[in-house]
This record gives sequence, C-alpha cells and structure tokens, in this order.
Amino acid sequence: MLKRTPLYNAHKNLGAKMVEFAGWEMPVSYSGIIQEHKAVRNSAGLFDISHMGVMMVSGQGSLELIQKLATNDASKLLDCKAQYSILCNDQGGAIDDILVYKLPDKYMVIANAANAQKDLEWFRSHADGNVEVSLEYGKKAFLSLQGPKAENILSSLTNTKGLKHNLCSEGKIDGIKCLISRTGYTGEDGFEFLVNSSDAEKTWRLILEKGKNEGLLPCGLGARDSLRLEAGLPLYGHEYNEEIGPIEAGYNWAVKFDKGDFIGKEALLKRKETSKINLAGIKLSSGGIPRQGYPIFKDAALTQKAGEITSGTKSPSLGCGIGLAYLEKDYTIVGSDVFVEIRGKAVSGKIVPLPFYPHKYKK
Repeated sequence: MLKRTPLYNAHKNLGAKMVEFAGWEMPVSYSGIIQEHKAVRNSAGLFDISHMGVMMVSGQGSLELIQKLATNDASKLLDCKAQYSILCNDQGGAIDDILVYKLPDKYMVIANAANAQKDLEWFRSHADGNVEVSLEYGKKAFLSLQGPKAENILSSLTNTKGLKHNLCSEGKIDGIKCLISRTGYTGEDGFEFLVNSSDAEKTWRLILEKGKNEGLLPCGLGARDSLRLEAGLPLYGHEYNEEIGPIEAGYNWAVKFDKGDFIGKEALLKRKETSKINLAGIKLSSGGIPRQGYPIFKDAALTQKAGEITSGTKSPSLGCGIGLAYLEKDYTIVGSDVFVEIRGKAVSGKIVPLPFYPHKYKK
C-alpha cells in the first residue's frame, strides 16, 4: 500500500495527477508541469512536501550525534537556524543529504523521502541511550510556498519580519500553530511550514485562497524537479548515492574537516586528492532533451566518452535542454564543447556554470 499525506484528498479535489514516488502517492502536476514551473519563477507555487522525512533528535548528546554523522559543523548553528549537510558512509559516499535545524530544545533533520527510514536507523544505530530519535510520519504535514511573491502572500497571513534565508520561527497562520522556515528547493525565495496533520487542509486552502490574485498555483513533483535542476541542486539517487558523495558533487563547502572526527572524514580527505570526476552543468546548443544515463562524449563521432547525464530536462525558463553530469575532472572547464548521445545521434552542447538559473534567496 502506498502512503498518503494528510493532503491527499485536497489533491484529488483539485484534479491532481497522482503518481507513486518513494512509496508515496503524490501529485506530479495539477495544471501542467510547465505552467506550474513558470508560476514559481514569476509569482508563486504551493507544494505538498509531507513525504519528506522529518526526524526529531533530542536529549543530552544530540549535538555530538549529529557532529559524528553529518559533514557540516552543527556546533555553529544558533537557535532557529538551518544548515545543509550530508550523511556519509565510511567510504565517503552519501547515505543522504539533509537539512539540520537547531530548535530551542532539540534538532530537526529533514531527510529525503526515499531515505527516511534508512536515515532513522542510521541515527539510532549510532545514538547512545540519552538521545531519542523519532520520525514524525502521520503527525505532521509539510508545505512549501516558493516564488518571488511568496513573501507578499505569507505576510498577509503572519509576521515574516526578520526571517531570512535558512532561518525558522514558531508562528501562527490564521491561528494555526506552525514552524515556518525560509527554505526551499527551487532556487527561489520561499518558505516551508510544518503543521499538525489535522491543520493541513485548512492551511493549504488558506494559502491558495490568499495567493489566488498573485498568480499562486498548486504545484506537483514534476515542477519541483525541473525547478531544482535549473537551480543546479542535487537529488539523491541522481547526483548523490552510496558511491558518490559531496566531494565529487562540488559540495566541499558543506564538509567541515576542522570540526573534529566524523564518519567518512578520512575517505573524504583522500577523495579531495584523488577524485577524477566533477559534477558539471551542460547546456545543449541544439534541440534535444538530455535524460539520466545518456552518455556524453568529447567528440561528435561519439568515440571518446567523458561521462553521463545524472539529471536532465528541457528548461522551461531557458527554453533548451540542460543537464547535470559527472565528467572527467579535466573536462569540466566552462566553455568546453560536449556531445550528448540522444537516440544514437550526437547533440552538441557546452559546459556552463551552475546554477543554470540564478538563486534568489533572501540573505
């Protein structure tokens, strides 16, 4: 049986196209992926992200546990601050990429939906008896409001003053208690809300109603994926996996080697010196859509393979094919020519800087 979020009925009532994703029955689109994508870039979009794993880590020793498991330095977090990090195995591959929030009395860890149970077991297997780790499935709903008009919409419902990127606060939306964070996965300014499951539908309807005149649309997983790809953001199972970790993905900034010991540290230090691949952005010069697994070559004759696409689509914002790819390190220089094999033909492209579409976070 597929799991359903507290907003399942709301999605069905809006005519959403539902699909299976990581064991969940989730909306992939409502009005159409391209229309929803452009709504987020030009106005705002509202997503149900309740399938994400929400873990609470509490008790004496919580910080020490997170420091041991995650690559970033959680000791630098002030209350109500969030931090991107990666869980690595002993070999320096990624178990998951996560967002760690420091709340006044505990830590909250947001995990990818497909990895939530695995992450829970990983945390528990390394925790001592003083630390409690729980997964909040069924208790909470998680919503995401993203886009240039997100703040206007939200400020009509609650106070957003002082809430900058990667900060969170407890608040109320029309009397509904929630944890509001200025975070997201689209490259746009936006907010995410954690509310009790019993308040999910009311919160969802209220935000949609308030944003109707601003061009707000409900958005599904399809737009969420194309938006994060334009923003150059990695997705577990594509850019991260148990063999490939933060060094190859270019996320060295989220690995703090000077914080002390943590799982994967020695392997990551070695990878810094020996890794032969880097994550790069590819923009096609002619027609065609690069897809995961498509091979990339240095020559139009398709004889010198350089790597393969990890994520790809036709960018609704740029109007051309774009893709993330792992390539030989000496072949990731911006401006280099590449050729993607699509249905047996060589389609030309170039290495371009990431992100494909500029981030618009409110710092």
